[in-house]
Amino acid sequence: MHSPHLYFLHVLSPLHAGTGQGSGVIDLPIAREKSTGIPYLPGSSVKGVLRDKSGDNDLTYLLFGPKTEQASDYAGSLQIADARLLLLPVRALRGTFAWVTSPYVLRRFARDARDVGFSDLPSIPTLADDVCAVSSQTVLKVDLQRNGRSETRVVLEDLDLKPQTEDAAQWATWLSTRIFPKSDTEWSGMLAPRLCIVSDNVFTFLLSTAIEVIARNRLNDNKTVAQGALWYEEALPTESVLYGLAVFSPTAKVREHLENEAALLDRLNELARGAMQFGGKATVGRGLCRMRLMRAKEG
Repeated sequence: MHSPHLYFLHVLSPLHAGTGQGSGVIDLPIAREKSTGIPYLPGSSVKGVLRDKSGDNDLTYLLFGPKTEQASDYAGSLQIADARLLLLPVRALRGTFAWVTSPYVLRRFARDARDVGFSDLPSIPTLADDVCAVSSQTVLKVDLQRNGRSETRVVLEDLDLKPQTEDAAQWATWLSTRIFPKSDTEWSGMLAPRLCIVSDNVFTFLLSTAIEVIARNRLNDNKTVAQGALWYEEALPTESVLYGLAVFSPTAKVREHLENEAALLDRLNELARGAMQFGGKATVGRGLCRMRLMRAKEG
């Protein structure tokens, strides 16, 4: 039995998946892919949280592998790939914020989604650097007065982009029904008005300017800042959306101990429900995320 899934993480509080070392002014940067600079959450972090939530029982061992002292007996049944950024929330002049993505990010997502079995993926637009794709329901457009003329624009941070409305609507519809539960109509209805597809060059720029930077410090007993105890750390902002692949593939050894493979898959779906904490800084409320697991027949 080989069952691939897509999983989505909707970030509910700033997510810090750190690299352990900093460079420049950021003491604790988030993990980024070396070649693209796109932030990600390591699959080992996702798997570890699910393993901890599963508790101490036979299904846990069959799904994630046996206890350390019996690690050589058999391998676990679950493979979790890194969670990669799909939608980056960016401050907008109109509509509060936009969920921003790019053709490259969508192209890579589509490749993984097809591997899971989704075949109804929308087409991916080609965009110039001064253009963005939005849906006809967008709340991001603003009229700017220039040289005595009114021009319609989408303003993200300091970027001023020309909107085109024919390319984003299908992606908004497709993603909203997968990222958010069908019962959560309030949130699924928010994606179409705020989805904004920008060029890969513009997205790369936003990855360096729209990531949250948080100043932290340590206080002395007298409540003053300790000497040298001020530092800066990065975090993916609240409302970010990440995705990854989860593959359920029990080994022959697992099947020997398992009477019903469907029970193991049901357990996995059960674990991937509700809010969980990922990454570091848990004690200060960082990294709360809502997880959703999807198969093609469920979409």
